[in-house]
Amino acid sequence: MMMPPPSPPSSLLHRRSALALAAGALAVALGGCHSLTRPPLSSASPRPIRAIAFDALAVFDAGSVVARCERAFPGQGEHLAASWRLRQFEYTWIRAVSRRPYIDFWHITQDALVYAAKSMSLDLSLSTRSELMDEWLSLRPWPDSVPALRALKSAGLRLAVLSNFTAAMQRECVHGSDLDGLFDDLLSTDAAGAFKPDPRAYQLAVSATGFNREEIAFAAFGGWDAAGSKSFGFRTIWINRQGLPVEELGVEPDTTLSTLTGMAASLPPRA
Repeated sequence: MMMPPPSPPSSLLHRRSALALAAGALAVALGGCHSLTRPPLSSASPRPIRAIAFDALAVFDAGSVVARCERAFPGQGEHLAASWRLRQFEYTWIRAVSRRPYIDFWHITQDALVYAAKSMSLDLSLSTRSELMDEWLSLRPWPDSVPALRALKSAGLRLAVLSNFTAAMQRECVHGSDLDGLFDDLLSTDAAGAFKPDPRAYQLAVSATGFNREEIAFAAFGGWDAAGSKSFGFRTIWINRQGLPVEELGVEPDTTLSTLTGMAASLPPRA
């Protein structure tokens, strides 16, 4: 789940290295009590996929957050947005690894924004903070999202959002984009009290649908999320909109696409 806008090569390298290190640290920390090992699968043909869970940013474009940051702080918006996005993930992982009390993603997002602004010596007023935060409630779909979702829904698949977003964040984005009725389940990691890639977060889709994990596909936006969902046992489709390399975490997605277009063709045939 990383911010789309480009940054200078040195900043991008630092950001991706930090993400990879944090994801690896979290996987190791969780390994003792919540195994990330994928269960052994039968050598027979893959089970037909009956449901697809989507990370929110595989469906919704966070580019408006960058644009709003730039309007608030001309010439520094992209840097602020990138720093903000990095801190969002670092804070979820640091809290998990250090066993700090769980707080929801909305509050983590706000804490990350405050820190990012302070790190750049920006004067973040309460009104500007509120305006920037509200952008996360009004994300719009990527151009390919709606037709792809409708095609998958018409094919009889159960569709869900499974993300770190709070339930309110998910509802606002879905409703504001006129996607009501396309998703059967809106699953926030708040229900598990654990952020992805904790297996308890991915388990929400299994519990909600009643399907085996091998019958559920997961559409990830971030490479780390693709690794986490694949390790859990989902058939994983990485929607790699940024054209990034696979994360060096010892696991690869089943399929990599640049958009949601073509998802149906990437799934095992249904019985």
